[in-house]
Amino acid sequence: MTLPSPMDEVRAQYEALPYPPRDPRDEAIRLITGTPSHILEINHYLFSGRLNFMRPFRALVAGAGTGDACIMLAQQLADRRCPGEVVYLDISTASRQICEARAKARGLRNINFLTGSLLDLPSMPIGQFDYIDCTGVLHHLPDPAAGMRALSSVLHQEGGVGVMLYGEYGRSGVYPLQELLRTLAPLSMALEDRIAMAKRLIRFLPTTNLFRRNPYLNDHVTGGDAGLYDLLLHSQDRAFAVPEINAMAQQAGLRIVAFLEPVRYEPATYMSDPIIARQASSLPLIERATFAERLAGNLRTHVFYATRAGFDTVARPEDTSAIPVLRELDAQKLAAGLQPGTPLIANLDGFPWRAQLPPLAGRIVSQIDGRKTVAEIYTALGAQGGLPQWEDFYAQFEDLYVKLNGVNHLLLRFRT
Repeated sequence: MTLPSPMDEVRAQYEALPYPPRDPRDEAIRLITGTPSHILEINHYLFSGRLNFMRPFRALVAGAGTGDACIMLAQQLADRRCPGEVVYLDISTASRQICEARAKARGLRNINFLTGSLLDLPSMPIGQFDYIDCTGVLHHLPDPAAGMRALSSVLHQEGGVGVMLYGEYGRSGVYPLQELLRTLAPLSMALEDRIAMAKRLIRFLPTTNLFRRNPYLNDHVTGGDAGLYDLLLHSQDRAFAVPEINAMAQQAGLRIVAFLEPVRYEPATYMSDPIIARQASSLPLIERATFAERLAGNLRTHVFYATRAGFDTVARPEDTSAIPVLRELDAQKLAAGLQPGTPLIANLDGFPWRAQLPPLAGRIVSQIDGRKTVAEIYTALGAQGGLPQWEDFYAQFEDLYVKLNGVNHLLLRFRT
């Protein structure tokens, strides 16, 4: 008798429980947006803000599941009338059917649907891609590094990838509970009985248990049975720390250019001692991110952008022709909330982050419309009167940019 392979078990899980659960009827009321693969992020981090949407753009969503990234990216390309193509690839036909129904509900015609494993990409005649999304997939492969190399094999030389992987420290408690459930609810048990046993175990966990003490693990609550199964009963699952991710990317010929949200990967975010913060913040990107991850201890996932290009691909605010763009925020509502002296506040999975904004923050944000350059914003504010000299204005803009970009609210693009 032939025993099922690890990937056969993974495929069977997602045929029975497509994840995350999605109802195509919801497309009439909302577009689910997220990270990675928002088109503004792709442009900012991988193409220096200079994507020309009048040219063809090919994207691959590898391990696309029920389609969140695929639908988001296809819709955003369609909205820009970009002659682009999004290729959907997944091993689960049940998941594919859900994504196909979502695309049909939106009238999207720029998605090409394929069923298969991303491990087979090197031998698949599907060409090269400008961008590849791989969200929540590599950590479910027997050999994640082989998966990363497979992605790189179909990436254009100047293309980039957006990846999400589980974080080692923030998933404290998950893996001991998975081990317990391999004993209590083995794969030989019926799926519904495994789920029932997992729920029972969670209900009676002692107060000292690491899973119970980690309040930021909630997939089993918000994701229903599919979320619980994915979190605690998955047959193939591991997590990564930043150095492992960097090594895997390098082995695939990729260079990490950003982790999101950036503020989570800055040591100074978590360290009030100025000497330690200053020393840690002077480190290169990967060492800073490693330091911050170990210091915070709560990063459940890692989202990062990486490229094959040998040059800097991240848009920078030094060029006054940069156009600031807000990601999924209304400029006037945000500006109204940025009163002088009022800090920017964010809850970073239990860590309270506060940032003091410059005096001009509200006025600058009120002028961000996705069309004005930094220089044009200065001119527009000058017409209102009471504006400082350019050097002071730009220093305040740069301060505002660093803080809003840090929580993924503010990105840059350029006219092409």
